Amino acid sequence: MSASGGTKAIVAALAANLAIAVAKFVAFLFSGSSSMLAESVHSLADSGNQGLLLVGGKRAQRRATPQHPFGYGRERYIYAFLVSIVLFSVGGMFALYEGYEKIKHPHELEHWYWPVGVLVFAIIAESFSFRTAIKESNVLRGGRSWKEFVRHAKAPELPVVLLEDLGALVGLILALGGVGMALATGDSVWDGIGTLCIGVLLILIALVLAVETKSLLLGEAAGPEATQKIEAAVVDGDTVTRIIHMRTLHIGPEELLVAAKIGVRHDGTATEIASAIDAAESRIREAVPIARVIYLEPDIYSETEAAKGADPEATPGGPTSADTAH
Repeated sequence: MSASGGTKAIVAALAANLAIAVAKFVAFLFSGSSSMLAESVHSLADSGNQGLLLVGGKRAQRRATPQHPFGYGRERYIYAFLVSIVLFSVGGMFALYEGYEKIKHPHELEHWYWPVGVLVFAIIAESFSFRTAIKESNVLRGGRSWKEFVRHAKAPELPVVLLEDLGALVGLILALGGVGMALATGDSVWDGIGTLCIGVLLILIALVLAVETKSLLLGEAAGPEATQKIEAAVVDGDTVTRIIHMRTLHIGPEELLVAAKIGVRHDGTATEIASAIDAAESRIREAVPIARVIYLEPDIYSETEAAKGADPEATPGGPTSADTAH
């Protein structure tokens, strides 16, 4: 996995979650707090999440094969999707069940100082993990808002870790609130309510991640900035006169496929056109280094044919309905 995959943030989150999961489970054994049990399962699930992300990053580095000629870059999307669907959902559903049982069959908290102490420790540890994820993300985020970064990031690991850590911090605060209210009122139902809130939180995060990673799995185009750079690099104003239509597709977080039909001079020789295409490919790779696979098809642009309509069969050399002529 490249540095942009957020390996440092993943490892930091993994180390924090393993330590916190053990501490929370010990606190549950001593106190009987359902919030602590839900939080220990949450941290264990988060640890599994980071493990899956690391496995996905490793498997994505395999070389392309005849059966998979574009490589295995999308493995990172698959493992991120597994994180969102399986582990977050399992943690969320378990927390809902445990909270319901606690409300239905409440019992007094024992040794309250265990869950309180562990929760304070966990909040501190998760804050350091969250800080690392924020620092790693800021390198790639640029001027985008956090919402835009999560929605449009092509590498899934950092958005997953960010939402994990945010969910963990909010979950810890909910657990601390549930335990605190149970101690203040003497009614352990509050512990169950806190657990239910944790379950709802985890499921909401799972849904957000599922939607975003599904979009990556389906195949997303290059972002607007990269698209503009590619368009500017293709046309040389001499042999290559315009882009008739273009398609881009992320075949991995750091791998981009570019396919375009380009307009060339009608009097250009085959040698000139071939040289112009080679030069255009070099300019594209220089402008957007992640453009690894490039297919450029030369054609003669005809305004008369393009004016007939958007049907590709009726307008050879003209744009389709989804294209914009340049």
